[in-house]
Amino acid sequence: MRSLGDTDLTVFPVALGTNVFGWTADKETSFAVLDAYVAGGGNLIDTADSYPAWATGESTSELIIGEWLASRRKRDSVVIATKVGKLKGMEGLAPATIRTSVENSLRRLRTDHIDLYWAHTDDRDTPLEDSLAAFDALVREGKIRYIGASNYDAARLAEALKVSDEHGLARYVAVQQEYNLVSRAYEGELRDVVAREGLGSTPYFGLARGFLTGKYRPGVTVDSPRASIAAEYLHTDHGPRTLQALDRIAQERQVAPAAVALAWLAAQPTITAPLAGARNPHQLHPLLTAATLTLTNEELTLLTNASHP
Repeated sequence: MRSLGDTDLTVFPVALGTNVFGWTADKETSFAVLDAYVAGGGNLIDTADSYPAWATGESTSELIIGEWLASRRKRDSVVIATKVGKLKGMEGLAPATIRTSVENSLRRLRTDHIDLYWAHTDDRDTPLEDSLAAFDALVREGKIRYIGASNYDAARLAEALKVSDEHGLARYVAVQQEYNLVSRAYEGELRDVVAREGLGSTPYFGLARGFLTGKYRPGVTVDSPRASIAAEYLHTDHGPRTLQALDRIAQERQVAPAAVALAWLAAQPTITAPLAGARNPHQLHPLLTAATLTLTNEELTLLTNASHP
């Protein structure tokens, strides 16, 4: 288990992403994934009010998680993270939007508090102080415990933290951004801010939309809604090199390439728990393996060098 930033939230080294719940995973399968994740020691469940509304028209992921929490009575043993700001009709971080959205999420999740409430994306049309004051009020009311910043650049994150410090408002404790072996833009100014300010990170697309599972190969057709995007890494210089390095280590360790990819990510500076999703319990196995897989310095270096663009 790891501490998220300087909070008292102690989380599993791999977070469960749930944007497929109600989309490519029905309720029964989603329950099975949640059961297997918790049985394997997992406790950080990440969702959003917009998951997967683009496909279902409603906040299906939160609804399914809420039913599961009520059915399994697991609320006190899991960390629930959800997001505000990208649901159609409820975009942005205006105070009224935040207030309405959190009440809706609490109702769907069937809980009286959210452990980590993410600003799903930056809102430059709303003053940072206004958004942070709205979050702060919810923290004081006990409806959320901590807040995080998703999809913020380094400058805006630093500015938001400064505003919180100057006005005594709730402070972002973590960031969420794209980061994986073949997409490493995080390794720059944003990571510097996170490290300097003592924040944690739960990066998304930890498996590069499935590319780092190893199932994407030249001439292979993959049945996935993200297949066309993931396969693009095959046409880069570093994509095939990365797969070769993953294959080598996975074979030596007798684990799946996905487990190696997530273990590399979990070993990087500032990373608390990479996010990874599973459409079924079978896909969940390498995620759980990654949580206990410690790569050697030589293995980490091999992957780092092979995946460098």
